[in-house]
Amino acid sequence: MPHRRDKHHSTGVRAPDDIPDPVVRDWDFPRSPISALLLTRFAAEYQVPAETVLCGTGLTEPELEDPSFSVDAHQELRIVRNLVNALPDMPGLGMLAGLQYHLTAYGILGFAFISSSTVRDGMAVALRYLELSFAFCIPRIRWSGEELRVELDASAIPSDVRDFLVERDLSAIHTIMVELLPAPIPVQRIELSLPPPPDGIEAPAFFGTVPSFGAPQDVIILDPAFLDQPLPQANEHTLAMCEAQCRDLLAGRRERSGFAKQVRDQMLGPDGVRMGMEDVARKLHTTARTLHRRLNAEGTNFQAVRDEVRAALAEGMLRDGALSVDDIAIRLGYAEAASFIHAFKRWTGTTPMSYARRRQT
Repeated sequence: MPHRRDKHHSTGVRAPDDIPDPVVRDWDFPRSPISALLLTRFAAEYQVPAETVLCGTGLTEPELEDPSFSVDAHQELRIVRNLVNALPDMPGLGMLAGLQYHLTAYGILGFAFISSSTVRDGMAVALRYLELSFAFCIPRIRWSGEELRVELDASAIPSDVRDFLVERDLSAIHTIMVELLPAPIPVQRIELSLPPPPDGIEAPAFFGTVPSFGAPQDVIILDPAFLDQPLPQANEHTLAMCEAQCRDLLAGRRERSGFAKQVRDQMLGPDGVRMGMEDVARKLHTTARTLHRRLNAEGTNFQAVRDEVRAALAEGMLRDGALSVDDIAIRLGYAEAASFIHAFKRWTGTTPMSYARRRQT
């Protein structure tokens, strides 16, 4: 259902309009090696050697221990497939794997989450920088009636590993939230597309709730008041520092290769951010339809790439301090400063003036 900005439901809780959908459309983005390493070590606990888990990936254990190393999503998917094939008869394998994903495994993204003021702010940070996570299910926050729903979109995951990854991602969310908050998480119910456990196997409980199985989608339904629960380690300055590092890390990963880089390079030219899709396609000697298709294949879209470029240019001009917010808005192709301010807050979680002040201190 459409979001209603600045509206309150009868619960008295503001709708989650300020929690954006992730920019990425699916799981195919590069990631740190931590998840692959955690899965390799998890497999070793069940006597599955690293050679079996890493077979066909081209990866070695020493590479996974290098934090600067980057793992392709298809390599991690192959690790998951090898693990599932090695332990085919273990119920809840993904649930058990997800218990390995402590908050510290997420690096600077984890620190940004715990430094946020409220659960609402933490969710917004996590979704803004989802590409720094290990997710295969794409989470989205939705209202339905008076319910707050965390929907896990697993539709793009190959069917042979989908159940494992739904279990793992749900279990990882559970692990993080239990570590972060001292009080029980107010989950009303959990609905999963997974088949029920075999006879004689007890269904696992998450957040104190046993899921219902065979549902049309994977969703966690929460008490809406949970959004505004304060986080115990909130710190505005730490959050600003962590978000800056998240943006730098994400920009570095996106710049390395791919068709999106070619589109981005065109937009960085003179008046590039003012160009429409047809203009950029013409510069790249292709059609708008092909440009859309190739960006979609890389898990992004034209508007997302343009937002990335605008965000980077805006941050650079704000750091320089020579231009006013109105001037920056005009240079980035906005008809009015209000639209730029709204977009900048969506990109970074803060206003242009607040960002500039932080950089000057």
